[in-house]
Amino acid sequence: MVIEQTKRILSDLIAFPTVSADSNLEMIAYLASRLQDCGAQVDILADESGKKANLFATLGPLCDGGIVLSGHSDVVPVTDQDWASDPFALLERNGRLYGRGSCDMKGFIAATLAMAPVFAQRIRNRPLHFAFTYDEETGCFGASHLARTLIERALKPSLAIIGEPTSMGIVEGHKGCHEYSTRFQGLEGHGSSPDLGVNAVEYAVRYVSRLMELRDHLKTMAPENSRFDPPCTTLNIGALNGGTVHNVIASKAQVDWEMRPVQAGDAEFVKEAMKTYCNDVLLPAMHAVHPSASIETEVIGEVAGLTPTDNNEALRIVAGLTGANSASVVPFGTEAGIFQAIGMDVVVCGPGSIDQAHKADEYLEIDQLAQCLTMLDRLGTELSDHSGC
Repeated sequence: MVIEQTKRILSDLIAFPTVSADSNLEMIAYLASRLQDCGAQVDILADESGKKANLFATLGPLCDGGIVLSGHSDVVPVTDQDWASDPFALLERNGRLYGRGSCDMKGFIAATLAMAPVFAQRIRNRPLHFAFTYDEETGCFGASHLARTLIERALKPSLAIIGEPTSMGIVEGHKGCHEYSTRFQGLEGHGSSPDLGVNAVEYAVRYVSRLMELRDHLKTMAPENSRFDPPCTTLNIGALNGGTVHNVIASKAQVDWEMRPVQAGDAEFVKEAMKTYCNDVLLPAMHAVHPSASIETEVIGEVAGLTPTDNNEALRIVAGLTGANSASVVPFGTEAGIFQAIGMDVVVCGPGSIDQAHKADEYLEIDQLAQCLTMLDRLGTELSDHSGC
């Protein structure tokens, strides 16, 4: 049965410890081999380091108008998590499949691989693409790389299904995700004479305070009838690090923060407000003591949100495949906005619950996996009825 084959593939995938900080090349080679065995045209697209890669494979003709099945190969770390079993060995128990990445999102990838031989037999004139990316968890860098590649090759698939865990519901919209690290360079000195130094931690705290003021203001900027919960763009302070000991003026500090924009203008509003605050308030005070003091912000990632649209072929197709009569929006981010930005219709729909993602004892319900396989089987039937590119 295809469900048993899918579980075997998922076991293989979980055994690859593709934490974002490490290479994914062994898993990509495994995926490539299985797809090549089905007759797919396979491209492995390495990153600049040569330690990670995307896979882009095609069944059927290599022409515009295809359907993309997309998933990310990387997983979050298991460090300091209390797992009841080996996170990189699939454990089946009580109707659940346990393992790191089981729902986020190797279960979907396993299902697409298990169905690949079926797709290969059924596809006629509309291409089906498999897009498996690196570094989604750290900034969607692999998907951005893949998008650039598709543009360079002038290949234009018409729609994408992103198989993130949605409990097989259809998601047509989500917020963006912008992540930053802001670093403060001050002037070290003795804690007994704070006016003779520039305390980087103090200025970092003032920076965070300004962000929190903006967070409150963003609540007043929520779009009318926003479907998101919360309805507005949000700001979060992930970490504040700096200093060494109690009695030394801190010369360095760093603030790691993010925002989840519901509209592009909100992101520009926050960035411009923080630039003005640094240039007009913080830096003049720092330079009055130490002209070489600085504040620098590194962009870790700026991932576009997925915007609901009135005419979405992906939504129509997946609704027909699953029987769903509605679609939702969610606050978490995916690679979907990157595919939408290059002209595709996109939805997010995959097996498993986002509530299990990133946690110890992550699991995927076998029933969810079966529902995904049913959706993909129906997709194969639809591809067999398609008359041309």
